[in-house]
Amino acid sequence: MTHPQESAPSGPHPAPLPAEGEPAGTGPDTRGPRLGSVVVFVHDHDASADFYRELLKMEVTVRTATAALLVGHNGFQVYLRAVGPKAAHPVGQVGAQYVIWTADSPDDFQRCERVLRARSDHVTTRHGEGFTLLEGRDPSGLPVLVAYPGPDEVARLEIISRYYV
Repeated sequence: MTHPQESAPSGPHPAPLPAEGEPAGTGPDTRGPRLGSVVVFVHDHDASADFYRELLKMEVTVRTATAALLVGHNGFQVYLRAVGPKAAHPVGQVGAQYVIWTADSPDDFQRCERVLRARSDHVTTRHGEGFTLLEGRDPSGLPVLVAYPGPDEVARLEIISRYYV
């Protein structure tokens, strides 16, 4: 007997291909889950909370002895969890490696660049096909990336080799 709350069996299900000439992700059934939160392990959650609050214009809504929760104007959440000053962040391991934020406007992108240059020893700018990507470091030395315009405004037609290839 099947109960209404049970889901269909999981497993590989081939996704239908877009119709001829229709870009991927633009069909009638393209809405689905969206990213709502990210969890970042950091050396010092207080320093990181202050950094991300300023850079991302988020509000610190909860702060404990070992964690902080920041919430953005759109409801997106960043959880910061202190793991100590000697914790490593191995690149190339399984799991998410980078979060790329999108600035709201050219002025916001310039503001993000000012914040990163004031708070980060290493800031670089790269130009992709129709967008610019800014990279700096947070207080734990983790890469922080901000793009403008976002992928909802300019389609990404390349894989940035520095990060993904």
